Amino acid sequence: MTEMRRVALVGNPNAGKSALFNKLTGARQKIANYPGVTVERKAGRMALPSGTPVELIDLPGSYAFDASSPDEEVTSKVVHGEFPGEAAPDALILVLDAANLEQHLVFAQEVLELGRPTVVALNMVDLADRDGLSVDAGALSQALGVPVISTVAVRRKGLDELSSAIEEALTGDAELHTRPHLDLTERRLAARNIAKGAVVGKSAGYRMRSGLDKVLLNPWLGPVILFGLLFVVFQAVFAWADPFIGLIEGATEAAAAWVVATFPGGFLRDLVTEGVIAGVGSVVVFLPQIVILFAFILVMESTGYMARAAFLMDRLMAGVGLSGRSFIPLLSSFACAIPGIMATRSISDPKDRLTTILIAPLMTCSARLPVYAVIIAAVIPATTVGPGIGLQGLVLFALYIAGIVGAMIMALVLRRTVAQGQASGFIMELPRYQLPAIKDLLIGLWQRAWVFLRRAGTIIFAATVILWLLLTFPKADPGESQLDASFAGQIATAIQPAFEPVGFNREMTLSLIPAMAAREVAVASLATTYAVDAEDEEETEAALRDQIAARWSLPTALAFLAWFVFAPHCLSTTAVARRETNGWKWPLFMLGYLFALAYIFAGITYWGALALGL
Repeated sequence: MTEMRRVALVGNPNAGKSALFNKLTGARQKIANYPGVTVERKAGRMALPSGTPVELIDLPGSYAFDASSPDEEVTSKVVHGEFPGEAAPDALILVLDAANLEQHLVFAQEVLELGRPTVVALNMVDLADRDGLSVDAGALSQALGVPVISTVAVRRKGLDELSSAIEEALTGDAELHTRPHLDLTERRLAARNIAKGAVVGKSAGYRMRSGLDKVLLNPWLGPVILFGLLFVVFQAVFAWADPFIGLIEGATEAAAAWVVATFPGGFLRDLVTEGVIAGVGSVVVFLPQIVILFAFILVMESTGYMARAAFLMDRLMAGVGLSGRSFIPLLSSFACAIPGIMATRSISDPKDRLTTILIAPLMTCSARLPVYAVIIAAVIPATTVGPGIGLQGLVLFALYIAGIVGAMIMALVLRRTVAQGQASGFIMELPRYQLPAIKDLLIGLWQRAWVFLRRAGTIIFAATVILWLLLTFPKADPGESQLDASFAGQIATAIQPAFEPVGFNREMTLSLIPAMAAREVAVASLATTYAVDAEDEEETEAALRDQIAARWSLPTALAFLAWFVFAPHCLSTTAVARRETNGWKWPLFMLGYLFALAYIFAGITYWGALALGL
């Protein structure tokens, strides 16, 4: 008996190899792991037109044989016949995405340099047609020197012709061309020329999208557009949300007034008005700003712009020792550091991944937004500094930028100390531009709003009630401040001297403790503290920003904002970091350096503001 011939599918990720493999093999598949690694091995049996069976292997997607990940290492070794216990394939099926031809041709030339019998499957030609791109398979075949078959794997289009071409390649009838070795720059130039010759038609829509990319991905103009968009976002967070915030504040004040008028004075009424409504309500009031922020983020994601932002940020990240692969986890951290840290699993380099985990909490998560918003609204005048440029939105923009700059500087320090290493390469496929689906946008906004409201109804509610109890007992003697007499006041008095050098008063110091559960609880803590310590009903019902405006100096408020730019993350983030790093060493290191940064920059801000006479 002769040994069954072997054919391997190779190509870039997302070229449609797996769909092609499934259609060619049907149910005749076997899935296992390659020995010694966790990379999946997919093999199956397909029948050639003559009835001869061959083993078909679906190799992991690769951008080059110079492996930068375990997947690429397996592909390189199998194709070169260097993987232990795995014979080299007799022929190759090189799968190219017709809609992204130039990029896929870079790796294709490296594959063809091997001189193995090869057939090109020009896959997803239907998507290329939809995008307004016409590719001539004959011209591509002539340029590459191997058979090229147009396929649509999911519709089984071209699979019979592909099987015939594979059989011809295995019989040795196909002519093999020797090729010179090209370096990466030469392969990229050749790929551009080959793609230019094979593409015979471009629609007006395709040319428009290409023109947009030339502008949005320009190394000088692109970053300006990106930061301009971010600037507009933060202006809108204040300008558009203000009417809705007023409605929610009015509703919470009306609810508190109704409780006061309906319930008799006592423990229960005080718990509801001073604890639940004052604490939880002070956080819920910022829901409109969070919805507006995520509306912009979802629109940028669904239109395809967010992937282009990742491409733009790759140059900046390379300067601090990271790659563009870190951009998506860090971007996710603007919502919450937890999914951001979990998203680092896609980063193959362990030092690169560790650095991204350690700096993820410096991204300004949505939990910080209520803290920023209430302090800015209280101490920063609602004035403009130019046509359509609000001072409050400008300060918010500056706080977000401060977090980003701080993260990049820390990445630079970490990559030169505890996580030494060079930036790894970054290749990504840009999605096509498209209009966002209104239904998907609304569903995404509802999901994020519900997460925020659920936190308000669980973590923030529980923390507020506990804090209210600590602020309420024991009861103050006649003429004594309730805050001075309470357990919470005594705790704050004990630790406040440590924070006095950075300008924090007792109420601010107290709010830092429950903020470890969730950063936005700091707002609820301040609201509850001032409600309990109020001398009359009118002061109890006053909005938190009015209380802060009356009680805090500008240097104190700015120091508090600086603290929360670098503030240690919540306990849930610590738990996820421990799981992702397999121990307590790095989570504790992360807590330590964040606390040190927050303390140092709060102090610098406070004393700097005093020196300037603010």
